[in-house]
Amino acid sequence: MGGFFGVAAKEDCIQDLFFGTDYQSHLGTQRGGMAVLNRDGFTRHIHDITNTQFRSKFDGNIRDMHGATGIGVISDFEDQPILISSHLGRYAIVTVGVIQNAEELAAKAYLRKNTHFSEIAANYVNPTELVATLINEEDSFAAGIERAQAAIEGSCSILLLTDDGIYAARDRVGRTPIAIGEKDGARAATFETCAFPNLDYEIERYLGPGEIVRLTADSVEQLKAPGEEMQICSFLWVYYGYPSSAYEGINVEDSRNRCGAALARNDSHEVDVVAGIPDSGTAHAIGYAIEAGVPYRRPFVKYTPTWPRSFMPQVQTVRDMVARMKLIPIPELIKGQRLLFCEDSIVRGTQLQDIVQRIFDYGAKEVHMRPACPPLVYGCKYLNFSRSRSILDLATRKAIRAIEGDENTATPEVYADCTTPEYAEMIERIRDRLHLTSLQFQKLDDLVEAIGLPKNKLCTYCWDGCEGCGK
Repeated sequence: MGGFFGVAAKEDCIQDLFFGTDYQSHLGTQRGGMAVLNRDGFTRHIHDITNTQFRSKFDGNIRDMHGATGIGVISDFEDQPILISSHLGRYAIVTVGVIQNAEELAAKAYLRKNTHFSEIAANYVNPTELVATLINEEDSFAAGIERAQAAIEGSCSILLLTDDGIYAARDRVGRTPIAIGEKDGARAATFETCAFPNLDYEIERYLGPGEIVRLTADSVEQLKAPGEEMQICSFLWVYYGYPSSAYEGINVEDSRNRCGAALARNDSHEVDVVAGIPDSGTAHAIGYAIEAGVPYRRPFVKYTPTWPRSFMPQVQTVRDMVARMKLIPIPELIKGQRLLFCEDSIVRGTQLQDIVQRIFDYGAKEVHMRPACPPLVYGCKYLNFSRSRSILDLATRKAIRAIEGDENTATPEVYADCTTPEYAEMIERIRDRLHLTSLQFQKLDDLVEAIGLPKNKLCTYCWDGCEGCGK
């Protein structure tokens, strides 16, 4: 994943840019970058944030960054922002999303004379530079952005920092959000609206799917109207969105409370305590506890002074170690208890298996698990939020392979349908592997209702395999 923040102000924007970008830090794992523009040109800094907070890496840089307009980004992989000089003028660009046909687009670009890519590592073209190349093929920024969005398969939201303002473009079907904020003397564009309150911005509006606007300190000019089709990622509300953020006017924390309440209404097990797997499981658990009338407690707490970030390293062994070190058990709240945990989801289940074993080791009588979304039967191909390098790593696919003998002969749709015997057997296999007393997933209809948008406006591909229609 990743997140970005851009600001156009009448005065120096660096403080808003610094903190606004920092508020995207939970969305990415490896790179952070900022660029500002003033009469002397661009000033840009990019740092590795794999093991270090964004603020600590950039705290010294902001002393030499001055300008009224700027953009910042938190990224999973590539270095950003990219600085470009073309027939359109000079600009800086950041992107968020996944370009599934990047190799094909790069190959087509190579066939055109005088095309080259400079940001290459291990034969991998920086996707942000690829987007810039597509933009440069047109006679205006707006037309270039529209061309890029039409060519990209997957998703790509864009910020451009130019001499005449900041161009903000939401991906073609709105899988990721962009909100516009306003305060006296400035306007900002952000992935996460949690960046706004402490910087005194009010949400002015949300961009629609494929919409393109140009921001200045005084105005928001629409350059392309939004399209009709929207497929915003449902997982924003389930997991990776920040609790104080809102998308399409729907707050994350509030939605997660409703998810938890729906889980409770469909549950008949008697338990002593409801808890959440920190952090994203917490709001789901609070909703469950309130609806069920069962005490909410914290048998695990996260050690935030040195493990503050929610996303994990890409290497599995390191990821498992971090997951273990950052969660500290409270034995006094575990021993002899029938515990029910709410979790945002079960992806591979490797870390959860260790957590469950530790809970039993500390004397729990029962451990029940309630994921806030349906089983992930299909791997995300639009945003890569699941962090699995292969669909076969998913806990569901491991269970299907164990049932079928050869996963390639299985029909995933029958396992995604919660009314089939195949679904029930898949859940039982996962429950047994994790050594849980019981395991019950959220129903898709209940999740859609908890989010509060029509299903045809949501991407639910990872759960039901639906592409484009949402039906």
